[in-house]
Amino acid sequence: MAQEEFTKYEKARILGARALQIAMNAPLLIKIKPEDLEKIRYNALKIAEIELDSGVLPISIKKPFPQKKEEKLKRAKEAKVSDEKLEELEAQEEQEIVKEGEIMKLANPEDEMEEGEEKAEEGE
Repeated sequence: MAQEEFTKYEKARILGARALQIAMNAPLLIKIKPEDLEKIRYNALKIAEIELDSGVLPISIKKPFPQKKEEKLKRAKEAKVSDEKLEELEAQEEQEIVKEGEIMKLANPEDEMEEGEEKAEEGE
């Protein structure tokens, strides 16, 4: 697999793993001159990068693809809603709104009093 086919995450993982091996005195897979090693200061990550660029690393990445389904997609059927069902749904929504209003009144009884006071002031 060529280097261009690796994502940046795969490349980072490969370089990190190989650099760790090199740091633990694993044999180098490519011959590097001692002068070149001194230039890069025996940096294991740089050596791993040189090995990856040269294509000598025996590391491969498995990229599993999702399984292909042979069956055709089924179309969704349109559900017809009767007038009675619509009326039931609207009634349920109205009941929920009334319940929410009652809960709000119980939670904030001061607001109800203020509204009553404002109406009394407007009437005067």
